[in-house]
Amino acid sequence: MSNVDWSILLPALLTGLLVLLTHVPLGQRVLERGIIFIDLAVAQIAGLGVITAQMFEVQTHGFVVQVIATGSALLGALILYFIERRWPAVQEALIGLTFVLAATAVMLVVAHHPQGEHEINELFNGQILWVNLADLKPVGILYAIVALLWFLPLWHSQRLKFYVLFALAVTASVQLVGVYLVFASLIVPALAVRRIKRHALWLGYLIGVSGYLFGLLGSSIFDLPSGPLIVWCLFVSAVIVLLLCKGKGLAPADN
Repeated sequence: MSNVDWSILLPALLTGLLVLLTHVPLGQRVLERGIIFIDLAVAQIAGLGVITAQMFEVQTHGFVVQVIATGSALLGALILYFIERRWPAVQEALIGLTFVLAATAVMLVVAHHPQGEHEINELFNGQILWVNLADLKPVGILYAIVALLWFLPLWHSQRLKFYVLFALAVTASVQLVGVYLVFASLIVPALAVRRIKRHALWLGYLIGVSGYLFGLLGSSIFDLPSGPLIVWCLFVSAVIVLLLCKGKGLAPADN
């Protein structure tokens, strides 16, 4: 543990906990709806908005970057909402196409920029180890608003509520931890507990917390990239929890 710098790891772990707070329940809803690539599409659209602003030398820091990213993600979410209503039979294919179009648009935008490769790498892998506590305050406020709006009976359409609040949550998290960790935080816990009837949400949180904790510790001790290692630790944690639940009879075996 001599290589562990807790002044860096504690803010990073707190970042992971904030992401998990909204992403574990949202991931379960994504899996129920059968639209697992929506998070990639919305995250990529948000990233496209931020990177485009940076390439045109817009001052994208703090509040401004959140406005740009949120606006882009909400636009993308409304497009996906329209797709679900208009073309439900091919919804998943169109969501995947939306992701590919946004991803390739990012590559075209940064093609002639000297820092383009770095910007793309940061978008996908994130910079969780460089998050400071000041960065988390607006994110915490945003997540609190998302949680409040989720439970308030203000929506005429549950589908529209899902898309809007999903976009708000993913917008903040993709800038903190990157597209890969956003996808893993949503899907891995939800996939592991999808057939568990009791305490599924809390087991999902256990998987998420274990993945982030051991991923960050391993990254510090073995000097490995934090984002990819956390993804693998999430996967291993999910497998362990699933096997333990099956051993105790809490999860039925797949047919």
